[in-house]
Amino acid sequence: MGVLFDECAERGRGPTVYLDRPFDLAPGAGTRYDPAELAALVQQAAGWLAAAGAGPGQRVAIVKDNHWDYDLLACAAVRVGAVPAQLSAHLAPGSLEVLLKRLDPAVLVTTSALLTTAGESGVDLSSFAGTTVSLDGPATGAIGLHEVLGRSAPAPHRRDPDAPLIINHTSGTTGAPKLVVHSTRTLVRGLARFESRRLPLIGVRGDDVVANASAYPHGRTFCWTAVVLSMAPHEVLILSDHDPDRADPLLRAHPPTIVEALPSTFVRFQPLARQLDNPFRRTRLFISTYDAMHPPTIRTFLDASTRRFPVWMQGWGQTETGPLTFRFHTRGSLAADRGVRPTTRDLGRPVPGKTRLRVVDPETFEPVRGGRPGLVLARTGACCQDYVGETERWQRKRSAGWWNTGDIAVRTRTGRVLLLDREVDHGPELSCLQTEDLLEDRLGEAQECVVLARPGADPLPVVVTADGHLPRASWRAAARGLPSMAAPIALTWAEVPRTGTGKVRRHALLEQLTGRGETCGSGEWT
Repeated sequence: MGVLFDECAERGRGPTVYLDRPFDLAPGAGTRYDPAELAALVQQAAGWLAAAGAGPGQRVAIVKDNHWDYDLLACAAVRVGAVPAQLSAHLAPGSLEVLLKRLDPAVLVTTSALLTTAGESGVDLSSFAGTTVSLDGPATGAIGLHEVLGRSAPAPHRRDPDAPLIINHTSGTTGAPKLVVHSTRTLVRGLARFESRRLPLIGVRGDDVVANASAYPHGRTFCWTAVVLSMAPHEVLILSDHDPDRADPLLRAHPPTIVEALPSTFVRFQPLARQLDNPFRRTRLFISTYDAMHPPTIRTFLDASTRRFPVWMQGWGQTETGPLTFRFHTRGSLAADRGVRPTTRDLGRPVPGKTRLRVVDPETFEPVRGGRPGLVLARTGACCQDYVGETERWQRKRSAGWWNTGDIAVRTRTGRVLLLDREVDHGPELSCLQTEDLLEDRLGEAQECVVLARPGADPLPVVVTADGHLPRASWRAAARGLPSMAAPIALTWAEVPRTGTGKVRRHALLEQLTGRGETCGSGEWT
């Protein structure tokens, strides 16, 4: 990964990259890059990281505004032998303090704005690193980027394939995120190499325009960077801002043929897909990971494409494991048949030759019969090496080669996985996720539905609408025939607490609405 961009430039082929705004790493360098220019930017960053004190085996923490230069900085750190740790700027200062203490980085790369914001909360981020580099100028406790710019990059450092390569944190929906350690063997050989095969329908082609709208501090995009550079599509679009009005100009200027985005971003981009001259008319493949998708959203984008056979690929996995199953959706598979509504809870089967799954009783860990709900365990060669500062927690979740996902699901007799809920969120009377599927299908005004299970009380439905209002008649019609639930609460998108990947922080939302955050599950496996 340290020489990925160099090798792409040396081959003389690779995508032209267009950004929705300049990199924080190079704010004056514009929004269009060829492979050689990207390689030069990574080499330059490797030079100043080394000058700031980064070296073999040391950790480099990166926390800044969302953009793809998270991965360029990570590749620069890998080049000098360091281990990059990508931390989201969406994390609360208290969470950043916990994670930086665990990391003990030699270098922290951040911005003066984030240092100031954390300082106002009583957290001095610079105190947890040997050297703090501020990308946008000097700040208290930090040096400005100009003080280390211009240093030559050392020769690329090669590391053992089982040595730590990168550290990414989990979403943190239930508390402080975990710091997940991956190696070259688990991430590059176990995930990126498999994904780089030129498969029919879903493989990247030389004439593709690939758009990515993601949370770049998270592990998925580091792997994606390896794949998209090696597959060399015609163009790559980077969307760092998930506001549809800000994304629209770039998407219209370069209509994508492949779109990968966060589930929450797809939800927000739906108004663009409904326009007559929508920017997704040429898209042949949509890709979603990270979180559950609901049928109405997928249907909107498949219908927006003018291709004869557009495909939606839904991946299910975790930061710790990478993808465990894939499921493909088409217009036909999402159409209601004889009144039966399709569900995206069917996650498909384990990745052939890569993943094995078993469903067990959450208390005894004995296998359960097909068709019965249980805790999902996974076996994969791409499983992470450790949790930084929480090795005992990692060991509890890994037993005899099986990884405890913390998800409750049903394994059908044909081997398919039907996801019900996270164990910590699972209620005794209903699947929150399946109920959300039905509600979103029935409520045209809903941007998102969230059902919160709680002990000793009916589940609490939350409906996100544009204006924070929901007609009573609409709710009564939507809830007809469903298990008993409390009266719904309508909120706007901005009123719902979320992680950096757009996931709803269910426990925080429950506490915000009721003053209590207890859940039905144990939370032992989160």
